[in-house]
Amino acid sequence: MTGAKILLVEDNRDDVLLTIRALEKANIVNHVDVAKDGIEALEYLRGEGKFSNRDTAEQPAIILLDLKMPRMGGLDFLRTIRGEEKFRLLPTVILTSSREEQDIIESYRLGANSYIQKPVDFDQFVKAVQTLGLYWLVFNISPDGGLSS
Repeated sequence: MTGAKILLVEDNRDDVLLTIRALEKANIVNHVDVAKDGIEALEYLRGEGKFSNRDTAEQPAIILLDLKMPRMGGLDFLRTIRGEEKFRLLPTVILTSSREEQDIIESYRLGANSYIQKPVDFDQFVKAVQTLGLYWLVFNISPDGGLSS
């Protein structure tokens, strides 16, 4: 799987490395950009701050979003992008260790496309990431009518 970018919004460096390793092991070779919290992710999408040279015409095919982060957590980030026309339809998958019912309900209420709890077992995590990649990066048809990748 190549082409479209993935935006991983995750503050835990170990989880970033684990997710990238799982993507590689699942043969998902899409480029992964990382933002460490919701504020940095908004700057990425908008082409602001350290991302001011980024071509904002090229948005990620999917956002993998953690919930519990400093400065701006995942739910506030999701609320913000769903309120902006330009980002409203970006596929956003919650990828978190939280299994709190309120987090699940609020994620979907705010427009998350999917909610995946990070498995503790690495092999299970690789399978979850592989399925996620196949669906969102290969099979899913984006709102503009084309395949996501």
